[in-house]
Amino acid sequence: MPRVKEFIKENNLQWQPTYNDKTDKYAYGYRGSLIITPGAVLSADKQLPPKATAKQTILVTNSDTIDFLACELETLNFFEDFVTRYKEVLSPTGLYLLFVTDLDMNGKFEYEGITFNAFSLDESSVWNELVDFADLSKGDLKKLSEVEKIDTIYDEIKSSNLRINNKTYEEIKAKQNAKGKVLFGAV
Repeated sequence: MPRVKEFIKENNLQWQPTYNDKTDKYAYGYRGSLIITPGAVLSADKQLPPKATAKQTILVTNSDTIDFLACELETLNFFEDFVTRYKEVLSPTGLYLLFVTDLDMNGKFEYEGITFNAFSLDESSVWNELVDFADLSKGDLKKLSEVEKIDTIYDEIKSSNLRINNKTYEEIKAKQNAKGKVLFGAV
């Protein structure tokens, strides 16, 4: 079992996965949410839902650390806890894209020796943003299987120019806002 999959399983960090296995090209792929802060344990067989998750996560690896991760963070306040929780499977050579709903700036920054690319996420989804970055069309992906979609997105993203400026983590934190994600339609 790949080390990253083992880490997620042993620490009970998967949340509502839609894919959690090897892909055609890579040792491990994951789509779903990842737990950042677990919910309270009420009894041996009952636990509340997580307090914080990395939503819409797409993760790919062919090594002992995460090679690629893209996810939504509802708030930048989850970021430091995310790094603390996953640090042992993060790498300075990984490609990490964070789509943050309460952020008013895009920026590439280093935190604890690891580079993160943070993007403001308003009305879109992580998947739609990745399709745009990869310069793919939804038609290109429609005929592909779930596994092929994960492989294709990662293959295209790792060679694309994210067009993002270098910032410091402090500059990113200074652009956190209070509004969060804008929801449309019936709630």
